[in-house]
Amino acid sequence: MTYLAKPRLHHPTLPKNRRGYTRRDYEGAISTLCAGCGHDSISAALIQACFELDVEPHRVAKLSGIGCSSKTPTYFLGNSHGFNSVHGRMPSVLTGANLANRDLLYLGVSGDGDSASIGLGQFAHCMRRGVNMVYIVENNGVYGLTKGQFSATADRGSKSKRGVVNTDAAIDMAQLALQLGASFVARSFSGDKEQLVPLIKAAIEHRGAAFIDVVSPCVAFNNHAGSTKSYDYVREHNEAVNRLDVMVPRAAISAQYPPGSVRAITLHDGSTMLLHKLAADYDPGDRIRAMNYLAERQAQGQVVTGLLYAEAEPEDLHASLNTVSGPLNALGERELCPGAAALEKFNASLR
Repeated sequence: MTYLAKPRLHHPTLPKNRRGYTRRDYEGAISTLCAGCGHDSISAALIQACFELDVEPHRVAKLSGIGCSSKTPTYFLGNSHGFNSVHGRMPSVLTGANLANRDLLYLGVSGDGDSASIGLGQFAHCMRRGVNMVYIVENNGVYGLTKGQFSATADRGSKSKRGVVNTDAAIDMAQLALQLGASFVARSFSGDKEQLVPLIKAAIEHRGAAFIDVVSPCVAFNNHAGSTKSYDYVREHNEAVNRLDVMVPRAAISAQYPPGSVRAITLHDGSTMLLHKLAADYDPGDRIRAMNYLAERQAQGQVVTGLLYAEAEPEDLHASLNTVSGPLNALGERELCPGAAALEKFNASLR
């Protein structure tokens, strides 16, 4: 399959923001994800949020790990700094980059496998330390790159495309972020752009650890077992000379519903998910209430979306460590080697 590159030329009448950038300037390469994947909707929301906030692309550092979700930084902010780390290690790499240069806007994009399984410890320490970043988990409950095994966020009792029932309890990333001390916690649905874009904008403006859990349905491994277009059916009824995966194009799932209401979303496999959007009178300033609210709605089979918690006066890791205000690479010899007297003073403070 051949993928065409996006043209570099833009139409002169495209709207520009206050920085002089068009929305096209925040795009990246053409996506190679499955048609209809919710991750592409998240990328579009990130592009829209950065355009509306007049973010300078070269002031952004986007980091990721491994997985379908961690491929998505290629598809937005093509003129930004980028780093694709090893599986589950994005938070520590981002923490080091942030400590070295606090002047950049840090976007960490991960998945439920990358953050809730192999990277769970990294996620925990990044949240509790208050690293100034936007941490987005594109949550689909499966390992998309390794043929659809359950991830740690898959609900107990859910079935894989091969009919296997998940017997493990699910990890709720939003609940975990609240417990770990994240100063901004939200959840959204990839198909609800009207909700997701403002949440991303608020997270970008927030100083501290801002976490957004985005439910993002997988079109390849949530397909209906009885469908004649399913993987299993095609394999059973196809006499081919080689082994092929049939990627059936699907339309992206979208949802628009008013605050305070519950909306039933039919997924690609025919199952139903109940989304509960927070009402306008919900208080996001109470961490304990937010945790209890999530637990109450979870017991009713509902997935709560919206701004769950935001700390009024958050502090980030730099404030806790009392670091220098500028990037480390801008420090001169005088700052880096202050002399024996400064060293003795520092050692005395530790005695």
